[in-house]
Amino acid sequence: MDRSLEFVRSWTRVAIVTGFLAVIVYPLLLTVSMPLALTLVLAGAFGPLLSVACFGLYQFMAVHRKTVSLQVAAMFTIIAGTVVNLMLVAQMSIRAAMTTRMAATTDEQALGFLRLAYSAADKVQLGLDVSWDIYIGLGTILFGLNMLRNPWFGKIVGSAGMLVGVLLLVFNIATFPVPPGEVGSIDFGPFVGLWYLVVTILMVRGYRRLGTGEAGGLAD
Repeated sequence: MDRSLEFVRSWTRVAIVTGFLAVIVYPLLLTVSMPLALTLVLAGAFGPLLSVACFGLYQFMAVHRKTVSLQVAAMFTIIAGTVVNLMLVAQMSIRAAMTTRMAATTDEQALGFLRLAYSAADKVQLGLDVSWDIYIGLGTILFGLNMLRNPWFGKIVGSAGMLVGVLLLVFNIATFPVPPGEVGSIDFGPFVGLWYLVVTILMVRGYRRLGTGEAGGLAD
């Protein structure tokens, strides 16, 4: 087998594994109450898993056609993995520290200062939250754009990615700095996660056909 193709197959395997792990970790963090240590492990793992999975997706798609917008999609989603790691860890550290301090404080004036400090610190992690949404939203739009002509994904999956990416950006910007879900609006984050799950499943099918000629040769 051609070494270049074997390299792509290796990256595709890694992307499939990390992609499935990322889409499992993401809903767990949103819906399941866990011990702090376990939550920290999962929160710390999600960003790196996402970054690796998206770079593998880029390698897989570049077999068919390598474009500037596809490379930018990879860049944005790798950065998104970094920003979401910063957001989740900052969020956990702020809440853990403030909960401990407030539980140990009985003076009302001191509690008032702590609440004010918590409110200010909370705005920082909310800003990181929006930054993560911007990068993952733009990366998703660009991946979707490149999927329109990709034989493994096609127009339906590509259009769906562009749509959920745009909606994620629009709704988060409209409710800034508060996340949409906290003001009774629609949080499109889970829809983006579901889209990446579909993409990962389609990568499994495409992986089995790599090298058969169905997706064309390797890009230059």
